[in-house]
Amino acid sequence: MWSPSPVTILGSFLFIYLYAITRKREDALSTIPEILTKHGYPSEVHHVTTPDGYILTLHRIPHGRNNTNSNKPVLVLQGILLSSRHFVFMGVEQSLGYILADEGYDVWLADVRGCYSSRNHTTLNPDKDPKFWYFSWDEMGTIDVPVLIDYILETTHQPNLYYVCYSQGSALFLIAMSTHPEYNAKVKVHVGLAPVAYLNHKKTHPFQIVAHWNVVFDTLLAIFGIDEFPPPIFTFMKRVTCRVSPDFCNYVFMVLFGYKASEVNSTVLKIFLEDFPIPVSRKHAVHVLQLIESGYFRRYDFGGDNIEVYGTSTPPSFNLSAITAKSHLLYSDEDDMVTDVEIDKLCEDLGDACAEKFLITEGTIRHLDWVIGTGVQELGYSKLLSVMANY
Repeated sequence: MWSPSPVTILGSFLFIYLYAITRKREDALSTIPEILTKHGYPSEVHHVTTPDGYILTLHRIPHGRNNTNSNKPVLVLQGILLSSRHFVFMGVEQSLGYILADEGYDVWLADVRGCYSSRNHTTLNPDKDPKFWYFSWDEMGTIDVPVLIDYILETTHQPNLYYVCYSQGSALFLIAMSTHPEYNAKVKVHVGLAPVAYLNHKKTHPFQIVAHWNVVFDTLLAIFGIDEFPPPIFTFMKRVTCRVSPDFCNYVFMVLFGYKASEVNSTVLKIFLEDFPIPVSRKHAVHVLQLIESGYFRRYDFGGDNIEVYGTSTPPSFNLSAITAKSHLLYSDEDDMVTDVEIDKLCEDLGDACAEKFLITEGTIRHLDWVIGTGVQELGYSKLLSVMANY
C-alpha cells in the first residue's frame, strides 16, 4: 500500500497554507481608509498616546457622502475580538460607520490597546516585550476611553459626544464613567448594542465552562509564554481550516460567538473570518473569564496579591451608581450572551442613569449579528438613530 512520504505531506500542507493566505478577499486586505475611499467617504487617521505609552488609532469619517460637515461627534467602540474595521466592512447600506456618517454625525471609530491598528507603544514592542500585553479591561476603561474622549473633544472643539458601542464597548464605558465621574458630563448619551457587564447567566455556554477553569487557563498560557491570545498559530490553523472546511469553521464560530447563519451573507462571513478573532492580551481574556465565573462586574482578580493591590482579599466592584450619563441598552431575545437577567441587573445598578432597556423580539438577532447580520439595520440601527436624535 502506498504511503505518502514526509516530503509529500509537508508539501501538501504548505500548498493548503499558501492557498489559504493568498485567497483573501479584497475587503479583507483593505485598510479602513482604503475601504472608505472606495465607497466615496472622507477618511482621516488619528493617533493619540496614553499616559502609559500605548498609541491608539482612531479612524474618522467626518461626514457622509451627501453632507459636508458635522458638529456631532460620536465615538464608536468595538467588541472583544473585533476591530473598528468591522464597522465599515459590510458596505454602505449595512455598516454602522456609514449609516452614522450619512445621518450627519462626525464618526470616530476607535481601537483600544492591543487591536491591530493600536498595536503600538512608545517604548514596548508587542512582538518582543511581554510587558506590552499586561493589561485588562481595567486599563482599557480607566485609561484608553478617557484619552479617546478628550482627544475627540479637543479636535472637534465640542463639549460632549455620543458614545455608541457594541458588547465590550459598554463595559469599557461603565468602567470609565464609574472611575472618572467627571467624564459623565462629556457624554451626551451612551447607546449600548448588546451591552456587556454581567456575564454569568448562561451556564451551559462553552465560555462558562472555560471560565470555571480560568486559573488553569491563565497558568497554561503563562507556561507556554502566550501573552497575546489567540496566539499566531491559532490564526494560521483557523485560516487553513476555514478554507478547507468552511462549513465546519462556520459551525464552530456560530456556537461560540452567536450568529444566525441564515442572517449572514456568505461572502460577508468569509471576509469576516479572515481576521476574526482579533487577538487580545492574556490578562484581558482572563479578566473576562473571571467575570463570567464570579458573576460580578469588578476589577481584575490578582488572587493572593489582591491584598497588596486593592487592600482587600477580593477585587472591588465598579461603582455603577457613580454614573450619571444616560444609557440606552439595546438587546435581543435571541442573544445567548446578553439576556434579560444581565440587562435587568445592569439597569438596576445604574439607577436613574439607565434611560431605557429596549428588547428586540422580532427577527433573529444573536450576539454577533449586530456586526455581521443582515437584519440588524432595520431592527436595531433604526432604534439607535432614533435614540441619538433625541439628544
